[in-house]
Amino acid sequence: MSYELEEIKQIRKQIGLTQSQLANASNVSQSLVAKIEAGRIDPTFSKAQKIFSTLQQYTGKKELKADEIMNKKILSVDPDTTIKEAINLIKKNAISQAPVIKDNHVVGFISEAIILDALLEQKGEKIKDIMGDVPPVISKKTSIN
Repeated sequence: MSYELEEIKQIRKQIGLTQSQLANASNVSQSLVAKIEAGRIDPTFSKAQKIFSTLQQYTGKKELKADEIMNKKILSVDPDTTIKEAINLIKKNAISQAPVIKDNHVVGFISEAIILDALLEQKGEKIKDIMGDVPPVISKKTSIN
C-alpha cells in the first residue's frame, strides 16, 4: 500500500500512535514527524520511506488474520466414509459441506450438492468416489483482506 505525505497524520491517528511513538518506531525525530504533518518540510526519500514502512507495519498488525476468525473445530470425513455416513454427519451438525481429510491432509471436499448429484446419477458408495477437488487452503496468518 502506498501513502502520501498528507496522509501520515490521519493514518497515525487511526492506528493510535503519537508523533513520538511513530518517530521512535521509524528511527526519526519527533520534530520531523511534526513538521511533515504540518506541511512545513519535504523530507528526504529515505526518511519518508522509514515512516511509511512503520505505518505499514502497524497497519498490518491491526488487520484480522484468518486464525482469529476461523472455526477451529473442524468436522471432516475420511475418503472411505460411506455417502450415507456423510449425509448423517451433515444433517446432524447442520452443515452444508465438509473437508475430506486423510492422514491430516485435505484431499478433497464434500457438499450437499455433490452428494445430491451422486445420488441422482447413482455414482459410487464412498466419499472418495464422489468428492470434489481440494479447496484453496490459506495460511492462518493470512489477513482477511
